[in-house]
Amino acid sequence: MRDNAKNGIILQNVQDRIGHVCGGFLVSEDFVLTAAHCDDRKPGNVVLGTHNLKKAEKTMVYQIKKKCKHPSYNNVKFGNNIMLFKLSEEVYLDKKRRIKPFQLPTQQINLKENKTCTVAGWGATESGGETVDSLQVVDVPIVNLEKCKRTWQNNIPDNVICAGGYYKNKGICQGDSGGPLVCDKKMAVGIVSFNNSNKCDYPDVPNIYTDISKFLPWIKDILSKKTC
Repeated sequence: MRDNAKNGIILQNVQDRIGHVCGGFLVSEDFVLTAAHCDDRKPGNVVLGTHNLKKAEKTMVYQIKKKCKHPSYNNVKFGNNIMLFKLSEEVYLDKKRRIKPFQLPTQQINLKENKTCTVAGWGATESGGETVDSLQVVDVPIVNLEKCKRTWQNNIPDNVICAGGYYKNKGICQGDSGGPLVCDKKMAVGIVSFNNSNKCDYPDVPNIYTDISKFLPWIKDILSKKTC
């Protein structure tokens, strides 16, 4: 990440006992969408409603009641890197703090090459760097999926979106996992999944995101049942 946060980008920080683990984003009053590998450090709560983690108040902390990891997830390189957290209580959708769920696709999408989208997170700003306290937001171009597969030598899973990081100085870095890739009308279309061997400076392959539209039935089923 490189740029400071823009107004109107609201997501949450997923934390363990030590601190920041991943990003994530609200998709209903009591569910947060994130990456499945964010559970590796067993986070217990989320912080919602602030861009600056140092300014987080107790009222912004929500406990994770249940974790709904995709049943086919095994490893980021095998795909299905998606998970829902059910919160211990419903989030009060506060207009003053601009807390509201992200819009999700209603059907499978096909993003055009070079389309500009946005990704946000508290990840490091350089390879080997530390995570940051202030939310960073950058614009990233969509990379054609077939071109992406070739540059990765077909070593990427199915059901992904490629964007940013491909001979660009902007993209995701360690600590951004689970955050949203946002396109038209503030719609979250992807979830930060992985980059090239933890390299964040001019990597030679695109950054990889989970394609949310490929998991809509699974997401909708959990949100309707309010459990998994």
